[in-house]
Amino acid sequence: MANSQDTGSLDPARRTVVAGVGAVGLAAAVTACGGSGDSTPAGETSPPKDATGGADTGAPTDGETGGGGGGGTPLAKTGDIPEGGGKVFKEEGVVVTQPSAGDFKAFSATCTHQGCTVKDVADGTINCVCHGSKFAVADGSVEHGPATRPLPTAKIAVSGDEITLP
Repeated sequence: MANSQDTGSLDPARRTVVAGVGAVGLAAAVTACGGSGDSTPAGETSPPKDATGGADTGAPTDGETGGGGGGGTPLAKTGDIPEGGGKVFKEEGVVVTQPSAGDFKAFSATCTHQGCTVKDVADGTINCVCHGSKFAVADGSVEHGPATRPLPTAKIAVSGDEITLP
């Protein structure tokens, strides 16, 4: 009687099926695991993690928009960002908002649902047209799904009338 581990005694057609099923099973296992180690729902992306396991947003921890003092990559003049609205900077991958007069915020322009770049800011929300997700201009929180996680914050610096990426 042949050992069940010994595929050498199987006819060539059976060997191909066994090998094919093994490859499919391995692919399914790798796909199911996802490799990220978190519990992100299928179809959603996770922001990178920092050393503490939290989202690495690159934002100052005190909730401010960064320091003044120039330097960095110029994004816009403060007058370019409408109060209660904002502007998407596709090339830089950020969206800058002004929820209230003089209060500037920045978030990743990548939707947390499936990674599309958000299209615009209108009526108090940052809008992704791929699947209709909407995020609050004040804090990036989800206003309307299918996204379930907020936009990660981004670091900007406001000095005088200049908004820059540090």
